[in-house]
Amino acid sequence: MRDCWKTRGYDLVLMTVAATFLTVSAGSALAQSDTPRSSAAELAIDAAIPRPEPANVPPPTAADFKMDTASPDTAKTAATTPAATTTTAAPAAEPADVATVPASEPAKSEATEPAKEEANKTEPTTSDAAKSDTATATPAPAAAPAPTVASPEPAKEPVKAASSVAPDDQPAADKLRELVGSKAVRFEHKAERTAVEKFYTARDFAPIWTQSGKLTETAKGVVARLKGAASDGLNPADYPVPDFAAATTPDALADADLKLTMSMLDYARQAQSGRMHWSQVSGDIQYPEHPTDPNEVLANVTSAKDASAALDSYNPPQKLYQALKKKLAELRGESDGHVIRIADGPALKYTAARKKQPEVVQEDDRVPQLRAKLGISEDPDDRRYDAKVAEAVRKFQAMAELKPTGILDERTVKAINSPKRDKQIDTIVVNMERWRWLPRDLGAPSIGDAYVILNIPDYTLKVMQHGAQVWTTRVVTGQPGIHATPLLTETMKYITVNPTWNVPPSIIYNEYLPALQQDPTVLERMGLRLEHNPDGTIHISQPPGERNALGRIRFNFPNKFLVYQHDTPDKNLFAREERAFSHGCMRVQNPDQYASILLNITDQNSHYTPDKIRSMYGTSEIDLKFPTPIPVNITYQTAFVDNDGNLQFRKDVYGRDAIMLSLLRSGHNKDLEAVIAHAQPNYVKPVNNLHFASDNSWSSGPSFFERLFGAPMPPPAPPPGRRRGQAQPQGGQWYYQR
Repeated sequence: MRDCWKTRGYDLVLMTVAATFLTVSAGSALAQSDTPRSSAAELAIDAAIPRPEPANVPPPTAADFKMDTASPDTAKTAATTPAATTTTAAPAAEPADVATVPASEPAKSEATEPAKEEANKTEPTTSDAAKSDTATATPAPAAAPAPTVASPEPAKEPVKAASSVAPDDQPAADKLRELVGSKAVRFEHKAERTAVEKFYTARDFAPIWTQSGKLTETAKGVVARLKGAASDGLNPADYPVPDFAAATTPDALADADLKLTMSMLDYARQAQSGRMHWSQVSGDIQYPEHPTDPNEVLANVTSAKDASAALDSYNPPQKLYQALKKKLAELRGESDGHVIRIADGPALKYTAARKKQPEVVQEDDRVPQLRAKLGISEDPDDRRYDAKVAEAVRKFQAMAELKPTGILDERTVKAINSPKRDKQIDTIVVNMERWRWLPRDLGAPSIGDAYVILNIPDYTLKVMQHGAQVWTTRVVTGQPGIHATPLLTETMKYITVNPTWNVPPSIIYNEYLPALQQDPTVLERMGLRLEHNPDGTIHISQPPGERNALGRIRFNFPNKFLVYQHDTPDKNLFAREERAFSHGCMRVQNPDQYASILLNITDQNSHYTPDKIRSMYGTSEIDLKFPTPIPVNITYQTAFVDNDGNLQFRKDVYGRDAIMLSLLRSGHNKDLEAVIAHAQPNYVKPVNNLHFASDNSWSSGPSFFERLFGAPMPPPAPPPGRRRGQAQPQGGQWYYQR
């Protein structure tokens, strides 16, 4: 019996297992019709293994089982919808008994595991079915309602960013916004308009020069520099300063702010590049361009601790310019902006102490004015006509072509107050203007800022290095007119010992062949050589040697004017005070010394000497290249300060000063181009893609060789009976030099 019951018990167990197996199988078949089916053995084993049940969980009741209101399709759609499509819906509050993902764990995306989520919501597990039969199974959680997509809200207007402009300045800023973009506001250059618009826009059009209607310290510095523009040879009227004190409305403040900005840009541009362009003066001037960048000017001046100094930095930095500026102030004798005039009175004299006589010092109320007029900065209020004042008067007398006695007499007073003194001021002003054309860095930094500077009116050449003069020599420059030496900045790349002059074919056929028909001996007399080329053309050259018009050395700095520096077989012209005799090129008095100095500067290990250079003289060309090219600056300084600090004036040999003063005084005259056209002849004429010095008339004027080498050497005084001015041969040879 016991065995039978035991057997029956096993049967009941087996029947229960089988029923469970069939139930699970049927449920799985219905719920997961599209999932892979496991084998019957695997399902039986899975069903036979009991699942752990939660402790102390009451049996489920009917209330625990609620039908899901969402359709299977809706639930499935919600489970598989990407999260991005439901971001606009307000999130539902989570039940308290639902565990959330810790912040440290990455949240799992619904869109990445849709099948798993759907199975969890709709498919009961085998253990759940078994627990349901025994009334101990945990009820399956109700399906979560499908999230609904919220309807889009009406687009809101973008929130305007808070203005960075102070409330007190906002009205002026609003007006500046209108002004800056207005076409009625005229700028000198398009780049300046673009820079101003960009700068004001970046600061939300807040005023640059005022805060709450009051001038800033930066603005005060700019105003001071603009009002003192005359100290740099500029015209303060070209940089008008608005009356900010009278600007009591936002419109007036905005207008004044923009006008000061424009005046500041005008000052910086003219201080750096000049009030006129060098091409307006003559066709034989060419310097590198160095315009200002208005963006840089605005940023530099407005951010500087000292705006006045920042604006002043656009003036030339060279020492010679600064020295001229100082002399300009001394000549003007300015005091509080007014020109000082010395009143008439008794003669003033200083007598130095002698053996038994003490020095005699007179006093006069005019002496303080005299000190200011002559640039004596020490003891400006001293009434004594002492040794220092007497010495300053003596120097002025010598410069004014008066007898240098040191006595302030009537003639000296008139000279100090005369228009001639105004002419000296004008001369300094135009020379300061020409300094603006030159490069800011005259030399080559890699060789100690070395450079060559040649002053045409002074007929001198200097080699500079480390800010000091290394060497100087006399030069002969071009004749006034069509043979004037051009003004330029180029780099000297090499020198040629024993140079050969090759005559360009165009000049041979246009000039020399007609002359040869008239005088068959002209080649022999000039020391030139004629060669017939195989193609029937001819080649004319002057071979190296003592008779070569270029001498023994040529200094090459390629330029469009085809001028250079060279030696000369004729040395007597260097003894003259005025030496404008060449055809445009520059003859150097001591070329061997010049060559050795340049070679040693550009290559410190070369150890050249004048003797070594002379040892190369011969009949074959030798090119000596510079490892580092050295800049050559050809200038025109009719006023300069010498090495002893004395102001020097030279003759305006080419008439440059008069032309520039005319242009400066005419301002923006409509007839400016006509003034320029008649001021100087055109020195440049293209010939076969080259440029040669020309008077625009090849069939008249100087002969071919005069164009080539310059006019003949001035002859010595003719003997009685010979006409003065007739060119004479020197030692049986004619020397024509460029």
